[in-house]
Amino acid sequence: MKDDEMKDELQEILNRLPYREPFRFVDELDYVSDTGASGRYTFRPESWFYPGHFPGSPVTPGVLLTECCAQIGLVCLGIHLSGLPGNSAAAPGFALSDSRMEFLLPVSPGETVRVVSEKLYFRFGKLRCDVRLFLTDGRLACKGRLSGMLINSAA
Repeated sequence: MKDDEMKDELQEILNRLPYREPFRFVDELDYVSDTGASGRYTFRPESWFYPGHFPGSPVTPGVLLTECCAQIGLVCLGIHLSGLPGNSAAAPGFALSDSRMEFLLPVSPGETVRVVSEKLYFRFGKLRCDVRLFLTDGRLACKGRLSGMLINSAA
């Protein structure tokens, strides 16, 4: 795939994400292929959840780290694998169905994270992948296994 075609596909995937602020945890996609995906998100210090999550020493909630991993590593990959080209308005959506995460390091406000996923399988509309979330300095903050499935957006 040529660079321009890849940029167009990445932008179309971003446009198809079923999330908007304040619940979109994808700023950019680095790549999406048949074997995995990678992207980035910055947890902005002014985000709505920090004042109430460990006041005085805020950290990013694990459930939102899981969501970030799912949006980048599972949903973006699932959109790609479900046949992105064509009529995107009628294309099915993709949703998280199971997660098993291990949290290794805190993620502070202002941190830009990189999520990398590796497809384990995609069959019968079900996707399973391993995900890793890295801090700006390259340290692994969390990792896990996520599963998701195709959903009918008209349902």
